[in-house]
Amino acid sequence: MSPDRISNQQLADTFNLIADLLEIRGEVIYKILAYRKAAESLAELNNDAYDIWQEGKLTQIPGVGKAIAEKIEEIFTTGKLGFLEKLTAEVPLSLAEMLQVPDLGPKKIGLFWKELGITNLSELEAAARSGKLRTLPGMGEKSEARILSGIEAYKRRSTRIPIGQAYPFAQRLISRLSQAADVVRVEMAGSLRRGKITVGDLDILAAATDSAAIMALFLSDPEIVRVKGRGETKSSVEYAHGLRAQLWVHPPERFGTAWQYATGSKDHNVRLRELALKQNLSLSEHAFTRPDGSEILCATEESVYATLGLPFIPPELREDRGEIQAALQGKLPKLIEIEDIRSELHAHTTWSDGHLSIQQLAEAAGRRGRKLIVISDHSASLAITGGLTTEDLQRQREEIDRVQQLLGDSILILQGIEVEIRADGSLDFPDDVLADLDIVTASLHTSLRQPRQQITERLLKAIHNPHVDIIGHPTGRMLPNREGADLDMEAVMKAAIENQVALEINAHPARLDLDDINARRFVEMGGLLAINTDAHAESDLDLLHFGITTARRGWVEAPAVLNTWEIPKLLAWLKNRHDTR
Repeated sequence: MSPDRISNQQLADTFNLIADLLEIRGEVIYKILAYRKAAESLAELNNDAYDIWQEGKLTQIPGVGKAIAEKIEEIFTTGKLGFLEKLTAEVPLSLAEMLQVPDLGPKKIGLFWKELGITNLSELEAAARSGKLRTLPGMGEKSEARILSGIEAYKRRSTRIPIGQAYPFAQRLISRLSQAADVVRVEMAGSLRRGKITVGDLDILAAATDSAAIMALFLSDPEIVRVKGRGETKSSVEYAHGLRAQLWVHPPERFGTAWQYATGSKDHNVRLRELALKQNLSLSEHAFTRPDGSEILCATEESVYATLGLPFIPPELREDRGEIQAALQGKLPKLIEIEDIRSELHAHTTWSDGHLSIQQLAEAAGRRGRKLIVISDHSASLAITGGLTTEDLQRQREEIDRVQQLLGDSILILQGIEVEIRADGSLDFPDDVLADLDIVTASLHTSLRQPRQQITERLLKAIHNPHVDIIGHPTGRMLPNREGADLDMEAVMKAAIENQVALEINAHPARLDLDDINARRFVEMGGLLAINTDAHAESDLDLLHFGITTARRGWVEAPAVLNTWEIPKLLAWLKNRHDTR
């Protein structure tokens, strides 16, 4: 890769790596933070850092001072960075991989390296299994066990890309390719279109009368570091940030079968081919073929399913989980859509760790068609978020009242809280404080590695609290690096239904928790869901579609989701809960 092809994300990754290695070495914190700030700014840049360098304006990037600007210039001009080479000669680069292990930070890695000479993951695992870690300062048997659990979790991970990274890149790629000559349409396919939380390769399909222009445009992207395959109708590439993509180009009259085939899943497609054979047809990505060799062409997916005597099956359902049987019986669900959402029930402001004031958040939600917004900042014990005290709640209520008067009936603002479920299952605030709030969301953020029975009982205790209305992101997972708590979900769902407590599908792509499997089970049992963005910034409100997709994968219909209810119905539900406490 030539130096001028280095992307913003590659620069950010380089400076994050430097920060990690410096922290492992034990460098002073201000130097570490300087590199992290520069990395954050580079990753969020709208313009190409290379262009900014050529204009001589690198130091205008927030967090990029003279020293870091000089390092960026060295990278662009040589493709290397001498400082990093010297650093990795002192601090083994293999130590950075250990940062991927859940609950393992640079300070502990530095401790293991300096005290035991551990330089890689296999040595760490061997030391943990032989009981050597527990003897170190700040360690013990439980800490050692958590590290072993984290190593196992890391091993279970694949090289698949989180949907939150893959989706926006695919959207930008589709927008770019749609500008090519002779193109009728460009669409995503594969597991990304089906809404899985991770994807392997990006599958992009185009309908075009001539493939030459779009294929040339696809292969000309400066972010490409390797062309894995090149052809008239199919090409495969790998990008600098690690994503791989495949582009197929089909004639418009054959696009329907191609798109259906490329969307998958494999098991769903096998079922469709079986149905086709029963009707004396064979089905491929190109067409249906009759015994005499003549073809039935399908320009749309609807016509593919109609040829088989089926209604259109939404892509999120195509996992061979009974969707074809339901289609044959006329029992496909009417899946929830983003247009059904009226309320945002979990969002944060500058009162805790959000970036918007109450008024800014309410106005941003209103611009997106929301009719109700719940201000649900963190409670006090989650100190890292600047959580609220009981005194803060009173002052926040006064501000909400002022903003409500200013905005009138354009949007209704409720005061809530995301109250922390402590390690013993108690909540941050006493019942009399919770009783004064309009809506209470209780969440797990800490001590997620407690044994299954203990952490399940902890969550059940919160569900049984009469003031808790919603359980936020139930397992507490953070994709892709932190697994959720090992909960007995059947017990959790049963208790939630008995206590009329809703479970949240957190729409942030780093969570998507509750997952689709448990969402489907919960709704089938009679449970109520909430789909919230957990917004901390205005752009987070636009992540709602990830939560909707997760719900659709779980066969969820709109009436089962609190956010879709008319505002009077939602308020009546809350009032009934409050009156019966």
